[in-house]
Amino acid sequence: MVASPFKLVLEHEIVSDADAKKIAKKLKTNIDKFPKILDTDPQVVKLGAKPGQLIAIHRKDPGVEYMHYRLVTKSA
Repeated sequence: MVASPFKLVLEHEIVSDADAKKIAKKLKTNIDKFPKILDTDPQVVKLGAKPGQLIAIHRKDPGVEYMHYRLVTKSA
């Protein structure tokens, strides 16, 4: 997980391939149907994530924690 010194940047982490398959199955979708994030995104670069990997983005609101997922794709 990569924490940023900037409070507005959410925590990002690479999801293992096995966990990505479990998440897709739980959400009843294919991995390629997740919203995309480019491999040039600063947080993706910082993590060292490669195209095809799933990124988990942690968002914490008062009393609630959300998890968003993005599929890393190659920029044009």
